[in-house]
Amino acid sequence: MAYFKGKTVLIVGGTSGFGFGIASILARAGAHLIVTGRNQERLATARDKLRVMSPDVVGEIADAADEAGLRKVFERIGDFDHLVSMVGGSMGGGFLEAPLNTIRKAVEEKLFANLAIARLAAPRLKDGGSMVLTAGSGGRPHNASGAIIGNDGIRSLVQGLAVELAPRCRANAVAPTWTRTPLWRHLAEKDVDATEALFAKTIPLGRTATIEEVASAYVFLMENTFITGQTIAVDGGVTLVS
Repeated sequence: MAYFKGKTVLIVGGTSGFGFGIASILARAGAHLIVTGRNQERLATARDKLRVMSPDVVGEIADAADEAGLRKVFERIGDFDHLVSMVGGSMGGGFLEAPLNTIRKAVEEKLFANLAIARLAAPRLKDGGSMVLTAGSGGRPHNASGAIIGNDGIRSLVQGLAVELAPRCRANAVAPTWTRTPLWRHLAEKDVDATEALFAKTIPLGRTATIEEVASAYVFLMENTFITGQTIAVDGGVTLVS
């Protein structure tokens, strides 16, 4: 992937899971990486692992919920070629069942946090650059109310950004379904196994994705310079049957 050699890529939330998977691909491709994380220890561990692949890796402490702090990070790092945002959470429960604050939090974490990031990133994107946000696949309004609103909001957001940024830059999103990542580290192993088995039965391909399979979609959207305003579902076809 010669395209990425010398390119500067900012990954917001790149210390584990999909974000670290993306960073690993780009480090091996010769990109200059700026990886952010909220936890100092996890950030240092991720940075050190990535530097084994490439010395050109910088770690920055940043909390997507702290817009003022995030603004300082953007001012400090300067301009870049691509932004990847892994920001966003998950939730269960419908509009009547889930607590109102839980629904609001899911929408805030997915849509408004990414909107704030996009607004900070837009003036710092170099010509020909892009931003790739994270939506989600699977779930329905009656069992993932706030998350569905947030995911749909991301799809609309990248459509709007694509027009506003054109022709100078691009905006896209990736929508994975449930995947086994460190995001679920707080759950017991048997519970994660059970969730994975449940999704595997639902997904037409009969399994869940690997981190590498999902990460490759983000890389593709950065590298293909004629795609903008799109959301790619990396979900094994689950949205076709659920």
